[in-house]
Amino acid sequence: MKTTSHPAAPARGRSAGATPPPGDARPAGRGPRRPLRRKIADQATAYGFLIGGLLCFILFSWYPAVRSVIIAFQKYTPGSDPEWVGTANFTRVFQDPEFTAAWRNTLTFTVLALVIGFAIPFVMALVLNELRHAKAFFRVVVYLPVMIPPVVSALLWKWFYDPGAGLANEVLGFLHLPTSNWTNGADTALVSLVIVATWANMGGTVLIYLAALQGIPGELYEAAELDGASVWQRVRHVTIPQTRFIILMLMLLQVIATMQVFTEPFVITGGGPENSTVTVLYLIYKYAFLYNDFGGASALSVMLLLVLSAFSALYLRLTRTD
Repeated sequence: MKTTSHPAAPARGRSAGATPPPGDARPAGRGPRRPLRRKIADQATAYGFLIGGLLCFILFSWYPAVRSVIIAFQKYTPGSDPEWVGTANFTRVFQDPEFTAAWRNTLTFTVLALVIGFAIPFVMALVLNELRHAKAFFRVVVYLPVMIPPVVSALLWKWFYDPGAGLANEVLGFLHLPTSNWTNGADTALVSLVIVATWANMGGTVLIYLAALQGIPGELYEAAELDGASVWQRVRHVTIPQTRFIILMLMLLQVIATMQVFTEPFVITGGGPENSTVTVLYLIYKYAFLYNDFGGASALSVMLLLVLSAFSALYLRLTRTD
């Protein structure tokens, strides 16, 4: 029987060796151009955001700092031409009786903040780390003071410390305990402000400590318990050595922050009583906006800048990685 051969059906798809029709041909060089344009656009966007951030730093951080250093060596009064006076502003500030009081109060505040405001967050972090229930709730409670505006927090504590109708003395009187002058007494005002600053700022420190504690391997505590270590021995020989780097870093940051205390003395005590709560930053404010002496304020700012730069250099040195 004779078989007839049928022609093969044409392939639906284009064969591998077939040449594209003239209409499908892409212009030479169009492929590389599109990625190049996209890359240039991405780079331009990134540099645009970077330039915006740099301009903000230059206008609101770097320029005021450089300008303050220049004014520290000038006699500067708004509305008149500045006059170069050399180190006369530093000499005049050194001779001010408030200068010694401001630095003494600032250093005392820093030491008290380390004694009171450094141990309490660590202990609270230890307690929160041992909780088995409602951890999220207590973390929010601890962090809540940080979310309150500093001025509002200071006003609340000012009412709390009121010797007449303040809540603090009301509670002490209800418990038949002796009341206190709090911020109205020269011997208790600075300690009262340290308590305010500790309450307002310890939330972030507690959470950082808590994160460090949760990173300690549980096997270390289990081995310590098998060896018969008590709670204090576990804290001393396991917890503190494992978190010593975080403790040191937070200590340096707290020193830098507490030496710039301003809101509490400004809102609650106004530097009183008897200049017992005048700090360096508050004295800078008085020179600039009460005495209209921008040269003296800038000289004080340069002194504070040098002290804080030393602590900042130490912090950068300790956190530097090879």
